[in-house]
Amino acid sequence: MKTTELTCIVCPMGCTLTVTQDEEGKILSVTGNTCPRGAVYGENELLHPVRTLTTTVRTVSGKLLPVKTDKPIPKEHLFDAMEQVNRLAAPDTAKIGDVLLADLFGANLVATADLC
Repeated sequence: MKTTELTCIVCPMGCTLTVTQDEEGKILSVTGNTCPRGAVYGENELLHPVRTLTTTVRTVSGKLLPVKTDKPIPKEHLFDAMEQVNRLAAPDTAKIGDVLLADLFGANLVATADLC
């Protein structure tokens, strides 16, 4: 058996989770969580970790526009996603919520500020 300690990031409580796996990697238990969401987080973090990508994109005029994915993407694709994001030139008319890149590993890259 293998045990892994994690800090849950689902809410501000920051519970210390202990996740126990068998030899094949199957989750046997998640303990230390104070809510059911912590157990789900602990299991997902070991089996299929995901992250919301938050960064900036250059606009056509050279300004920086803050952006993020509208949902988490697989952690193993973060660097590949950044390669695509770094090739973008966002329009200077971008507004909050505008989709700048669709289907970025299952999520959309959206503007998080207005430039105008």
